[in-house]
Parts: sequence; structure tokens; C-alpha cells
Amino acid sequence: MDLIVPARIEEATAARVRELAARAFRAIDGSGLARCDFFVRDDGEVLVNELNTIPGFTATSVFAKLFEADGLDYPELCDRLVHLGVERYTKQRSFEF
Repeated sequence: MDLIVPARIEEATAARVRELAARAFRAIDGSGLARCDFFVRDDGEVLVNELNTIPGFTATSVFAKLFEADGLDYPELCDRLVHLGVERYTKQRSFEF
């Protein structure tokens, strides 16, 4: 596999990919991390292939490489995920019936 980051697609298509990834993640009430994979047809239509809620997570995995290409290195990514987990835990614990 050749990992090409950023993908060689038009900006409008990239924006659609980001939109669909966020919608898919919210649809499953996702938390923490996930990797959403897509197919982009020749006519520009974007199709969700899968939402991987347990993607490989090492410094050399696709998940980490995607964030690295966007300026967030692996230690910062790990730190951000820990903070998101603490925020979610705190929010859930503060919810009273």
C-alpha cells in the first residue's frame, strides 16, 4: 500500500470526506478515535467504505500518519486522546439523574 497524504483529490471532495467522516462518527455515537475509509468515484461521488473504531495505533500506523501530515505529531495525538477521554469521563460522571 502506498500512503499518499494528502490525498490527490479536489478540495471540495476533501471537504465532503471530512463532513461524511464526522457524520459517520456521530451516527455511531463514537468517542476517542476512529478511522473512516472512503471510495471516491471518478465522477467525484464520495462513498463511506467503513468506520474503523479500533484502527492500528502506533507511531507508524495510517491513523497516526494522517494526523502527522496535518501537523499533530504522535505524542501530541496521544495527549489529545487522553484529554478527550478525561473530558468524556468527567462529563458522564457529572450527569445526575
